[in-house]
This record gives sequence, structure tokens and C-alpha cells, in this order.
Amino acid sequence: MIRVWLTDWEWACCGNAFAVGDEVDFGIQARTPDPSLTELLGQPLAATVDAIESHHEEEFADRVRGRVVAVHAVTHDVEERQSLRRPGHGTPPDAVLPPEGEEWPMVRRELGGGVFAASRPSRFMIESMPVPDTAALEPVRGVRLASAAEDAPPPAVGDPPPERTTRSSAGWLVDVEDR
Repeated sequence: MIRVWLTDWEWACCGNAFAVGDEVDFGIQARTPDPSLTELLGQPLAATVDAIESHHEEEFADRVRGRVVAVHAVTHDVEERQSLRRPGHGTPPDAVLPPEGEEWPMVRRELGGGVFAASRPSRFMIESMPVPDTAALEPVRGVRLASAAEDAPPPAVGDPPPERTTRSSAGWLVDVEDR
């Protein structure tokens, strides 16, 4: 059996969903955890990792292929601090701060026929700092499977919440029966 680390941010955008029992083919970036992964997971858990998957930078000749026998979601504590966004601090330096109570201007692109795509930055910036030695494993059915949490509405805009510690997803440890 080979234990493979999958990073949450990489799989959030473009990794394909899979479940225990599925066949997988992972491109392997490295066979030993780097210091940042060891810091995130802690030394004892990092020592169980046999390979680190990646699929964004390049095609990797080193591969892990086989059947998934277990998946563990890895979470850790994160200290969150929110502050009011100011020009030059998360927005372009020449941005004009909107009047109190108003939102940042919407950036929109006309698509034609009265349809447009738009985005607006939040009034607040979030700084997240991982808390060392807080990694925990939870057995799950697979990676990127649909969940009710994905359908939750975004938080309301208002005053920033006070500093807080929350649990955050870091990635997955996937146990693969090697072919």
C-alpha cells in the first residue's frame, strides 16, 4: 500500500472526484514530504506519507496507479483575523475607498443580450495562520464528492467577526493498493 498526499487547493479547482474502490493514476511530484507538509501534518503523520501528488506544474513521470482502499480528510486549526480592506492593502493602490456602508464597485463584463459576468471584492481581508500540531484525520468516502456544505450561502456582509480559530481542510491522505 502507498499513502499519497493530495493538497486541498490543487484538487479544489480541477481534480476529478473519486471514491474508495476506484482506480486512480496520480502524478507524483516527490516521494518525501517537504518541511511545510511536515509542519502542517506533524512529524509522526508526515512520516506515513509515501508520495506527494501534483497535477498543475507539469506531467510527472513518477506515478502511483492502483485501487483506492481508504481516504482520510485532513483538517487543521487556523487562526482567522479579518480587517477592513483599504486601497493598497489587497486592492489596487489607486483604488478609491467607497463611502461608509457602500460596497466596492462591481467589475463587470458584458456578454451580450443583457447578460453579464461580475465580481466585487469583499470589504474585508482575511488573514489565516495555521496552528501547528493540530492536524486530524477523518475517514471519508472519497475526494471532491458532493456535500451539503458546498451549497451553504455565503456569509452576510457587515462588521468583521472577531479573531477566531476554525477548522480548515488541508487535503487528503489516500491509501492506494499499488498495481
